[in-house]
Amino acid sequence: MVTIDQSTIRFLHDLSRHNDRLWFAENRPRYESARENFSVFVQAVIDEIVSFDPIFRGLEAKSCIFRINRDIRFTHDKSVYKTNFGAFMVRGGKKSADRFPGYYLHIEPGQSFISGGSYIPPAPWLNAIREKIAEDGDSLLKIINNREYRKYFNGLEGEKLKLPPRGFSKDHPHIELIKMKSFLPEKSLTDSEVVAPGFFSVVTGAFRAMKPLNDFLTTAR
Repeated sequence: MVTIDQSTIRFLHDLSRHNDRLWFAENRPRYESARENFSVFVQAVIDEIVSFDPIFRGLEAKSCIFRINRDIRFTHDKSVYKTNFGAFMVRGGKKSADRFPGYYLHIEPGQSFISGGSYIPPAPWLNAIREKIAEDGDSLLKIINNREYRKYFNGLEGEKLKLPPRGFSKDHPHIELIKMKSFLPEKSLTDSEVVAPGFFSVVTGAFRAMKPLNDFLTTAR
């Protein structure tokens, strides 16, 4: 079974301490080895997702993995490189993140996590999700309170509006869900969990448990 190597975590840890182009160039073989390890792991995860979400058939890891270079044009933090490997597994690849929900894996020393769902969906989709919750919020509650879902996640994470969005009553029984701006299951991971032999099963088990939530978000159109 595929695993995340300890050397991958070690590379990211060292990168966080030496975040500059010279060090990166000198350690490019380590980067390429770590990225290959992550890519192989992600592809194996995608292949397993296909077993319960067939729309992902043919999706390749390279279209889901984010670049390690940071965009430093509009930020005070001028660190050249990200200190994580991240992959958003979604139909059409990561560029479709504003169109469909998906499955996200983030590997970073001391800050790894599993997530997915939809992060700040564009207004038309967000409004449709809110309308669906208003009409059938009990179904969403059933999904996020399901025993298998709760094995990995505690409800939903994401920013909320302070006040109800226009057109929704503050007295609606599901108003707290309607006020959400993102719909994110999230499970934090320790470094020891990430490099453990059973990590693949943890990731794919969490994504399988997340599938009904993604279905709910997908049908809100």
